Amino acid sequence: MSSPVLHKCTDALVTPVKVTVHFSTTDRVGALDECLAAIKAMNISLTRIESRPSKTSERDYDFFVDFDAVNAEQVSQATKSLAGLAKQVHVVGTGGASELPESTPWFPRKMVDLDTFADKVLEMGEELDADHPGAKDAVYRARRAEITKIAKTYRTGQSIPHVEYTQVEIDTWTTVFNKLITMFPTHACREHQYVFPLLVQNCGYGPSKIPQLDGVSKFLKDCTGFTLRPVMGLLTSRDFLNGLAFRVFHSTQYIRHHSKPLYTPEPDVCHELLGHVPLFANPDFADFSQEIGLASLGASDSDIEHLATIYWFTVEFGLCRQDDQLRVYGAGLLSSFGELEYCLSDKPEIRPFEPAKVAQQKYPITEYQPVYFVAESFKDAQMRVRQFANSLQRPFSVRYNAYTESIEILDSKDKVLRYAQSIKTDMLTLVDALERLA
Repeated sequence: MSSPVLHKCTDALVTPVKVTVHFSTTDRVGALDECLAAIKAMNISLTRIESRPSKTSERDYDFFVDFDAVNAEQVSQATKSLAGLAKQVHVVGTGGASELPESTPWFPRKMVDLDTFADKVLEMGEELDADHPGAKDAVYRARRAEITKIAKTYRTGQSIPHVEYTQVEIDTWTTVFNKLITMFPTHACREHQYVFPLLVQNCGYGPSKIPQLDGVSKFLKDCTGFTLRPVMGLLTSRDFLNGLAFRVFHSTQYIRHHSKPLYTPEPDVCHELLGHVPLFANPDFADFSQEIGLASLGASDSDIEHLATIYWFTVEFGLCRQDDQLRVYGAGLLSSFGELEYCLSDKPEIRPFEPAKVAQQKYPITEYQPVYFVAESFKDAQMRVRQFANSLQRPFSVRYNAYTESIEILDSKDKVLRYAQSIKTDMLTLVDALERLA
């Protein structure tokens, strides 16, 4: 695999650069020790080692190691040494060693860094739990493996490959679509109701056809700058939230098992397209979602857990108040007709959205939620999340540069001044617009 980082390295780096290398090993005694010994032989000191089960048929464990490289040749030698001992060796990111504390977890700086998430799933689309409706259906499992291969090979900048859905899959979509659209007018928030007809008009939404991610992603890009990216399965909370910082939503393409069309134990294309997508076309909701993503960059493990909980009770299971009535904006609710009806009944407990309290709330994942939190508006929720993010123990601030599709770390006077200048330019434009309106 070609590394975008190595292409940018110069022959001699002026200052040490923190490098993150990803590699995979098989499950055998001493495999990791051999890899670490190869790195140590080059007098390289590691600053972080992270392991994750890869759950693939070829490899058993993924490792991410950080070290401070003094030049590009050292990076090249390290990857070559590991290539003879491990699989899928590639550099996934660099950053100045003096920019951030060594304890800061690696996070993507450029859009292309999201390519590294393709191999870092916790659970994959073709690996099903024993109680999954399609667990014993060999045809269904093979089909999911075929679709998840698209996500594994997808890279930034490419068009999302189309999936030619079978008639069985389309019939499943039809059942879900027809059931949910009868409830949207009385249960969904006004933003969801406003966008849904636009998706029908522009993206092929309807009962007889499953929309393609590529067309939907382009529609979202035109609306709010959000894009969809195919994913093999469940990402870690850190990786998933990091993607939101770039206005990227990782979406599945496979569909639930046809034997239980109105039930799914996991996100599928019905959940993504009917629940999530309509709201990502709303500017305020897009800003709110990105705010959670930006707060996750470089956050500690405990803070990631808190942010993931806030995401759960908002983007997935959030309620809002509109015209003195409760309405639904959470995708987990909007894609589940049973809980969609339940959440607006008198059975669950309803609480105001206060991020500090939401972050501590425990929640079940296999049954209806006993507690829901109500936001007054998406803009209000965004400001509350921003205030909560300011309380996190992260010694730096970040902003997303939409022009370069990259994350800027505001850790120096020069960077802050450049940011202030861009704000000043925007303010002048605002003043000019107001004067013309007057």
